[in-house]
This record gives sequence, C-alpha cells and structure tokens, in this order.
Amino acid sequence: MKNNITWHSQGVSKNEKSSIKNQKPCILWFTGLSGSGKSTIANAVECKLYARNRHTSLLDGDNVRHNLCKDLGFNHSDRTENIRRVGEVAKLMTDNGLIVLTAFISPFMQDRNMVREIFNDNEFIEIFIDTPLEECENRDTKGLYKKARNGELKNYTGIDSPYESPINPEIIIANSKVTVDEASDQVINYLLENKFLTI
Repeated sequence: MKNNITWHSQGVSKNEKSSIKNQKPCILWFTGLSGSGKSTIANAVECKLYARNRHTSLLDGDNVRHNLCKDLGFNHSDRTENIRRVGEVAKLMTDNGLIVLTAFISPFMQDRNMVREIFNDNEFIEIFIDTPLEECENRDTKGLYKKARNGELKNYTGIDSPYESPINPEIIIANSKVTVDEASDQVINYLLENKFLTI
C-alpha cells in the first residue's frame, strides 16, 4: 500500500512558516511521573509564550486519550503506540512552524528516543520533571496512586510499571524545590539562550 503513497510537497516551507512567527519550531517534551507537575508547568510555559506572541500547541496526555488515542490501553505496546502517534502529530505541527508542548508520562526511554529521532537536530527538547515518587503520591490529585497501591489499578507507572528516567535531558526541573513560575522560567530561558525565540 505504501508504494502507492507519495509525499506532497507544500508551497510554503517550514522556515518560511516559522520566520513570520519570530520563532524556531521545536517540541518541548515534558516527561515525569503522574503528579510530577508536567501539565501544570507545560501550561505555564505556554501562557508565557503566548504573552510573548508566540505560536504554540499543547498536547496533554489525558486530553489525547479522550480522542486521538481513545482506542489504546495502558499495556507496554499501547503506551508505545500512544507516544508514536503523539510524536507524529507534533512533527506535523512543528513542520508548520509551531512550538509544540507535550505533557506525557512517557515512561520508556526507547519510546522517547523514537520520537526524538523523527525530529531535526536540536528540535526535540526533553524536559524531565524530576519529582520524587513520595511527593507525587502525596499529591495524588486524581486518586490513582491509592487505587494502584490497593491493587485496583494495574500497570501504573511508579508502582507496578517502571519509569525510566532520562539520562541526558536538555532540561531537568526539580519540581519539589521550585515554584511553577520558576520552573516555567527555566524553560523560557532555555529557549531564549538557544535562539528558539527571537526578541
């Protein structure tokens, strides 16, 4: 079937689309345990980018599970497919000049590397929200850790399914030691220092 598919070139290039936005496209990949603060920090970063008149899109793990990936479960292969789909959608968005923010547990290093490989050099920015499991359990805003500890929820990351911490992420945020404002500034500063944003 793939032999009958041809890539359709577009008249406006990726560089042209991003240049009118005064930004370089990239993907900000927030990873960490459930309750670590991924979505909260990603949202704060997007708000700060909006305040700078930047063009963004935010993909959140729970939201994507309501539509694009609603047919997937939480076993290993389904988690991998979930991340693959998100990576491909994010790639389409960066090809249109956007800064894409994603907030996914994405527990497996191999899956995160799979997404990194589909992006151009330096476009994939891995942001490890390094919050201790104990702190995440204390927050437990959705009550999921309690269910996992009681055996009501299987394959829960950090309890009976592993989380593989990034070895060399572009950004590490120790989220038990900083405010949301400080954490989001850390990401904005990285984008400025690496010229993803033009002042």
